[in-house]
Amino acid sequence: MRVTLLHYAAPPVIGGVEAVMARQANYFLKAGHQVVILAGRGEAWDPRIPVHIISLMDSRHPQILAIKQILDQGIIPENLDVLVTEIEKALEPHLRETDVLIAHNVATQHKNLPLTIALQLLIQRGIPQRAILWHHDLAWTAARYQGELHPGWPWDLLRQAWPGTIQVVVSEARRLEWSQLSGLPLEAIYVIPAGIEQAEFLGLSNESKTIFDRFGLASAMPILLCPVRITRRKNLEQALHIMSALHEQLPASRLIITGPPGAHNPENLAYYQSLLALRTTLGLETAVHFLAEDYPDGVSDIVIADLYRLADALLLTSREEGFGIPLLEAGLSRLPIFCTEIPPLRAIAQDDAFYFQPETLPEVIAHAIQERLERDPLYRVRCRVRLNFSWEVVYQRQIAPLLEGLC
Repeated sequence: MRVTLLHYAAPPVIGGVEAVMARQANYFLKAGHQVVILAGRGEAWDPRIPVHIISLMDSRHPQILAIKQILDQGIIPENLDVLVTEIEKALEPHLRETDVLIAHNVATQHKNLPLTIALQLLIQRGIPQRAILWHHDLAWTAARYQGELHPGWPWDLLRQAWPGTIQVVVSEARRLEWSQLSGLPLEAIYVIPAGIEQAEFLGLSNESKTIFDRFGLASAMPILLCPVRITRRKNLEQALHIMSALHEQLPASRLIITGPPGAHNPENLAYYQSLLALRTTLGLETAVHFLAEDYPDGVSDIVIADLYRLADALLLTSREEGFGIPLLEAGLSRLPIFCTEIPPLRAIAQDDAFYFQPETLPEVIAHAIQERLERDPLYRVRCRVRLNFSWEVVYQRQIAPLLEGLC
């Protein structure tokens, strides 16, 4: 399918709508669609995504700014028709070639009314055959714009649901506003939010992105981090039993054990093998990740720092420690700490960690982890973002079905 995305500007112009359009374009491309960008300003960011610039589509074009100044006073300029016709002629060949047009904001914002009019005239003529009008902002409901909007044509185009188009808004609040403004029933308006690329936003290194994708961490909740080498004194069998109890209550939970077997005792390799066998016995193959399986020599400090940014809590089950560097790292990373009550760890965390003994029942510790995290508003928001607002989720759940319905 050939999908055309249209807006006043495209990247590298900085803006929320421009960023959303770029993400959508990338996901359309990944799904096997042909993607074209139509904009008044911008540049190609991917050689596979053509960007066609029609300068009069730009909200900052001198002629558009001049005509807007007149329109804002409620006066229809004499040269409005000329500009509309010029834009319409420039758009038509591009829109005739597309299967689906997605026009961002131009049908509800007055930043370039000649473009709005031209697009409405083309859609009225059936060019293109399918059009999705994607509304991020509504001029008519924004108090700051009321002095620039006036009853009648062309301003009324911005509060009408154009016939033959699909209406999309970015939030439930916008859906209610658009329904009240346009008269459309709520059920006739799609709500598709913006998303976030977790790995990119967190600044993960390429190696960390590989780990993120390989283990499906985008929707993991919670992610427990155990940044230790594999030695018996780390008591990692307790960590696995805690995870088994937690996983029963929170099936999306994950545990990441970062280090390889300790380098100075040959017995550590046998211990590591016993932990892998225990993981299988507990049925945790997809929930407990030993990075040593892919990185037998360990991962870099950069990856460790990335994992702290990804994680929701630190878990340390050591029977013995000389100090406790992971607690320092957890403190700077704002992670809740769950660890054994041994003097070096208590000296660092004092009363600000949840402590347990090597003999404490795993169910008790798992319950404490779940209770502590679920009381944390920051963790709850983070879970909602992972569950509902990653671009992968938004595309697969909402955008892809919308396109498929048009086929």
